[in-house]
Amino acid sequence: MSEFKVQRLGMLMEPEPGNEMEVEGVLNPAAVRGKDGQLYLFPRMVAKGNFSRIGIAKVKFNASGDPVGVERLGIALEPTEPYELRPGGGGCEDPRISYVEPLGHYVMTYVAFGPNGPRIAIARSNDLLTWEKRGLATFEPYKGLEFDGIDNKDSAVFPELIESPEKEKKYAIIHRPLFPGTSPEELAKEPDSREVDDHRESIWLSYRPLDMNNHTVIKDQRFTSHYHLALPQFEWEKLKIGCGAPPVMTGLGWMLVYHGVTVADGEGDEKQRLTYSAGVMILNKDNPCQIIYRSPEPILKPELPQETVGLIANVVFPTGIDRRDDISMPNRFDIYYGMADDRIGVARLDVPAELPVAK
Repeated sequence: MSEFKVQRLGMLMEPEPGNEMEVEGVLNPAAVRGKDGQLYLFPRMVAKGNFSRIGIAKVKFNASGDPVGVERLGIALEPTEPYELRPGGGGCEDPRISYVEPLGHYVMTYVAFGPNGPRIAIARSNDLLTWEKRGLATFEPYKGLEFDGIDNKDSAVFPELIESPEKEKKYAIIHRPLFPGTSPEELAKEPDSREVDDHRESIWLSYRPLDMNNHTVIKDQRFTSHYHLALPQFEWEKLKIGCGAPPVMTGLGWMLVYHGVTVADGEGDEKQRLTYSAGVMILNKDNPCQIIYRSPEPILKPELPQETVGLIANVVFPTGIDRRDDISMPNRFDIYYGMADDRIGVARLDVPAELPVAK
C-alpha cells in the first residue's frame, strides 16, 4: 500500500553556547532555496524574556545529501514596530517563506507578538538577506465573523495564484485564528463530547486579488474573501490544527504538512500536557479548497528525548519544507521542525506515487 514514509535525520540546530540571542531556544524555522540554489533556514531565536528574532542560517549537507548542520549568517528580522513590541519584550516568531512567482519575490509570514497578542505580519525580500516589513495582515469579515482583533498564527502563502471560491485566481494565505475559547489549553478542559465549531476552530484560506499591472508593490495586506478549509477530525488533532510548512505542489496535488494537538498522558498544567504532532493534507491541485487526503494518524510525533523533553514537552512543530530536486529526488521532501520548543530537527518525507487507501 502506498504511504507517506518518514525517516528522522536528526537534530540540526540547538542554542549556541554563549549566544544571548538563543539562550531560551532556537526553533520553528522557515526553509527556502535561494536563487543560488543553497538552502537557507530562518529560525526563531529566543533571548531572555521570550524576546524573539528571526535569524538566517545556511544548511550544510553531507556527501549523501542529508542535512547535517548550519552556518549562522545573522538576523533577518527583529522587533522594531509597535505591533511587534510589548512591555518588557517583543517578538518576530515562527516564520514561513514562499517564493511567490507572480510577485517575483520571497514572501515571509510570521507571528508579530505585540501588545495585543499574536498577529500575522508579512515581509518580502528579493535576495533573502534584506527584508522589508509590510505590516500586519488584515481581513474583511466573513458572514459577521471578525478576524481582525483576534489572535492569529500558523500562516503561510501559496507560491502561485490559486482559485478562490469566486472561481478567480488570487493571492492566498493559510491561517488559523484563535478565537476566545479555542486555544488547545482551553479546549483541553472541555469534555470529549464537545461539538466542534466549524468556523471558530478551522484552518482558513483567505484571498485577495492581485493587480498584475502593479504587483511588485502591494499597498496593503488586506484579504477580502475566505474559506474554512479544515477543522479537527482525528484523535491526534482533536484540540487544534494549524498550518505547518507552506503548501508545495506534488504529483498528488498541493501538499500541506500541518500540526495537530491532543492531550498527553501525565501530570502538569494544560500547556505541559499537550502533544503536538505532524500530519499531511493533500489539496486538489485545481481547487485547493478541496481536501482529497488527510493523515488519519500523525506522520511524525514526539518520540526522541529532544522532542519529549524541553521548554515545552512533547512538541513536533513543522514549519519548513524543502523539495530535494537538487539530488534528483523530487518525491523526497525534507521537513524542518521545532523540537520541544527549543531545538530544530529534520526528517525525510517520501511522497508516494498514489494516495494511500483509506482504512
